[in-house]
Amino acid sequence: MTENITVAIIGNRDQTALMRLAGVEKCRIIEEGDDTREKVKEALMELAGDSTVGIIILPEDWGRDAKDTIRHIKESKRSSAIVIEIPAGFKAEEQDVREYYKTYTKKLIGFNVNI
Repeated sequence: MTENITVAIIGNRDQTALMRLAGVEKCRIIEEGDDTREKVKEALMELAGDSTVGIIILPEDWGRDAKDTIRHIKESKRSSAIVIEIPAGFKAEEQDVREYYKTYTKKLIGFNVNI
């Protein structure tokens, strides 16, 4: 019998609302503030400790702030969750999104995928 793997997101209200529309069930809403970095790290560790969570999505700017926690999750034998960083906000037109995901996919799985 296979176990269902859940996708989770850590983000602001708008990001989590959009992902809920796409079917993401587990959401951690974090409002920007002085303690955002700590709240993101806490949410990452909580979701990584949940055996039903296989993918954790978070904005790339928050990912930069939590690099040490993400590295810990990747190196941990207790968590099988992968962390995927998405472009933050509506800045997609400022970068080549196709190239971003191509590079990210290569980093994540070790080879190129044409998209």
